[in-house]
Amino acid sequence: MDFSLLSELLVVFGLSVGVIYFCHKVRVPPIVGFLLTGVLAGPYGLGLVSAVQEVELLAEVGVVLLLFTIGLELSMAELVRLKKSVLLGGGGQVLLAVIIFAALGLGMGQSLSTGVFWGFLAALSSTAIVLKLYQQKAEMDSVHGRITLSVLIFQDLVIVPMVLLVPFLAGGAAGDGLPGLAFLWPLAKGCGLVALVFLLARKVVPRLLHRIVQTRSRELFLISTLALCLATAFLTAHLGLSLSLGAFLAGLILSESEYSLSALEGIMPFRDVFTSLFFISVGMLFDTGFLFSHLALVAGITGAVLVLKALAACLVIYLLGYPAGPAIMVGLALCQVGEFSFVLAKAGLAHGLMGQDGYQLFLAASILTMALTPPLIALAPRVAQWVGSLPFVARMPKRPFEREMEQAAPGPGTVADHLVIVGFGIGGRHLARAAKSFGITYRVVEMNPDTVRQSSAQGEPIVYGDASQTAVLEHVGVDRARVLAVVVSDPLSIRRITDAARRLNPALHIITRTRFQSEISPLIDLGASDVVPEEFETSIEIFTRVMMRYLVPRADIERFTESVRSEGYEMLRSADLHGDSFCALNRQFPDMDLSVMTVEAGCVLDGQTLEEAGLRRTHGLTVVAVGRDGAVMANPDGTLRLVAGDTAYIFGPHADITAKAGLFTGRSRPWQ
Repeated sequence: MDFSLLSELLVVFGLSVGVIYFCHKVRVPPIVGFLLTGVLAGPYGLGLVSAVQEVELLAEVGVVLLLFTIGLELSMAELVRLKKSVLLGGGGQVLLAVIIFAALGLGMGQSLSTGVFWGFLAALSSTAIVLKLYQQKAEMDSVHGRITLSVLIFQDLVIVPMVLLVPFLAGGAAGDGLPGLAFLWPLAKGCGLVALVFLLARKVVPRLLHRIVQTRSRELFLISTLALCLATAFLTAHLGLSLSLGAFLAGLILSESEYSLSALEGIMPFRDVFTSLFFISVGMLFDTGFLFSHLALVAGITGAVLVLKALAACLVIYLLGYPAGPAIMVGLALCQVGEFSFVLAKAGLAHGLMGQDGYQLFLAASILTMALTPPLIALAPRVAQWVGSLPFVARMPKRPFEREMEQAAPGPGTVADHLVIVGFGIGGRHLARAAKSFGITYRVVEMNPDTVRQSSAQGEPIVYGDASQTAVLEHVGVDRARVLAVVVSDPLSIRRITDAARRLNPALHIITRTRFQSEISPLIDLGASDVVPEEFETSIEIFTRVMMRYLVPRADIERFTESVRSEGYEMLRSADLHGDSFCALNRQFPDMDLSVMTVEAGCVLDGQTLEEAGLRRTHGLTVVAVGRDGAVMANPDGTLRLVAGDTAYIFGPHADITAKAGLFTGRSRPWQ
């Protein structure tokens, strides 16, 4: 038996463990680590692996599974919610990047098809790297985080038509331009296949999966999922289309069923392993000698990709109406080359759209852009703040929608002693509603132009702008306000807003929220009066409701929660509760409970008065209130007659309430 492939896989995975661990220590993305593993193990490195073709075959499975999971994760509801950012932001970024790099290719003597192909390679960014970094920095819910996610969603979707276009671009590269009518027949086949997929997704697959799930066999469900993925991929390849398209369509089929999450959970480990092999196989093809012999060229191409991609994304997001700061941060987050570009590059190499030198240049520049992504994202806030402070930025002409919003927005006027709300998401809307209910004058600052436009039309006193900018805070009268409430989700923005507001108004009461306890002290140092950590407040609310169920006196609960808040949540941050033992919180009724029972038709209590039923005298249960027709009668006397449909609030020993539940349902008569 030949164990050569197994031994070489052992070498590959063993080497990758050490490389990935090292990359983790120096904060380099894992994808770069897999590429470096391939470089070391491949023929241009240490030569540890000779079965490169076999590894590439396994890597193709990784590409199939990667596209399959993208189809599984595609949520039509999410696309609808982010439709503007996805279609306009993502589409504009990809289109502009393709145009820029295609024009560069034409300027360097390449054909139009080859230039467009290089544009495809440069337009895509790394979803895995960017989202992981944003999750680590807790910036997914920030303005730039949501925009970046929208653009990445579009890029993940556009990879499918890009892969389909590679053969036709290759045909066009042999001539003078893009292929013409030759594209119509494959396009017709693709449309027919998509129609078949949606028919299967609606009619056939859900019923089949339901039968499989009924067996309660996890193994059968997983094998069926893999079979559907590979069968659809094989079908598309047999029709002359790509394996990747089939895998994506298979994911779409399953995404429409209620079993998509289970399928995704089962596929993810396989996807991660085989995708790792794909990046390792790409690294094996990288010639380190080419890098050192063309170091200046590689550095120039890397710099051009970073700068041009950042500018393209920044320009598109700025034209969508977002401030310059978030636009710059999005541009720096998306300036690297993405993992799907490697899929396209291998397809382009196979179809003759690039030669070996071009492929080596692409690999070197792509790996460098990925490795530079973490420091660029870390520097993005400072770069955005620095650019925003430049004089020419302040003198830039206002966009048409900004002039419209300024006309509709409330002017600074002489408003004073008012509330300023930064952020008009769920928290901001609730706060504004409460302020309006109690007659408190307020102003709102929001960066999303669509939210500002819609809310302004509804009469909200809202202005568009970045609240970390002094001019915006002055416009809403922060220097004369009593309270500033910062209810945005971006930790960095919260710090900058707090610092700017405190400088404008030393007497301002600033209330901010944060997700993490590590943010409490820095925000207080910057001038925040109250910092509300979401995690601790959630735990306090849960604690309050639990204690109420155990009939702890409300005054004791409030005394405890007030003590927690007054100490800056130090009590919850400590493993031990110091100081007052809060002995008053000891349960005085350890076995008692308050429950709600519905009087059902035909039960023993239906039609009886409370005195006739003898609930307290005979069964030890006290009716403290009765709900009927939307009204609640508290402390009912013995003459109240219970009728079917009443809800009775019963106080008594927990065991007795459980045992006597049949009195209300009619299914048992405990005293007989």
